[in-house]
Amino acid sequence: MNAIAREDLESLLKWYVDQGIDETIGEDAIDRFAAPPPASTPAAIPPTEAAPPTPVRTAPPPVVTPLRGPVPIESPQLIEDARALAQRCNSVQDLEAAVRTFEGCALKRTAKNTVFADGVVGAPVMIVGEAPGGDEDRLGKPFVGVSGQLMDRMFDAIGMSRERDLYITNILFWRPPGNRTPTLAEQAICMAFTRRHIELAQPKVLVLAGGTAAKSVLDTTEGIMRLRGKWTTLALDDGSSVPTLPTFHPAYLLRTPASKRQSWSDLLSLDKKLRELRIR
Repeated sequence: MNAIAREDLESLLKWYVDQGIDETIGEDAIDRFAAPPPASTPAAIPPTEAAPPTPVRTAPPPVVTPLRGPVPIESPQLIEDARALAQRCNSVQDLEAAVRTFEGCALKRTAKNTVFADGVVGAPVMIVGEAPGGDEDRLGKPFVGVSGQLMDRMFDAIGMSRERDLYITNILFWRPPGNRTPTLAEQAICMAFTRRHIELAQPKVLVLAGGTAAKSVLDTTEGIMRLRGKWTTLALDDGSSVPTLPTFHPAYLLRTPASKRQSWSDLLSLDKKLRELRIR
């Protein structure tokens, strides 16, 4: 048998980690449908000896433990708790501290880091994506992987950068295992913080990257194919509103390069809107 090259093993291990497989159980598969082995038969008691009497044991009374700890993750109360906590925050810094201490989202238990935001607080353009990926979870910053590098190049093409003009976050602050699509419950819990995040950041323009982010923030069932490139106005709970542009997620563009033309059209529309608002 030919030896496996080291780089192939490293690539396989990286793929396992990206899929959320970070623990090995055993080398041999377990057939859980197989019949269990027969129970051992106790040795017969010699007929000349009487069997000892079986002691009568009284079962101890059940211990009643009061319910403590977090509410079950499916509970709607968690959404209300997150919303109330977010509304008590008066700055982006307060909100970040609240998110980092919040224990109501199960995703936090499997993620390596809380991924809050990157860029410049108060920048004219705020970008909201879906959720952290493997690189983001490892480094603790949004959009730092391959798709994030593509996004940086796209905005650089219209003269914008995250160091000066952009403030970047996701609707989720923790990576879903294996990069799966976040559940509606996970989205709802985190959206309580995200809406307050937008209010506190006060962007002049909001860009929603990808279908999950667009549908969650805009509270719609429309897909990204219909939403992208169409300006809308997002009304926030504090009475403010912000012009909002849904567009494709950079990860989608990596899979479908032909759609880059549409994304370039969206960037030109964004540039035009900023000039209309006299921001550029």
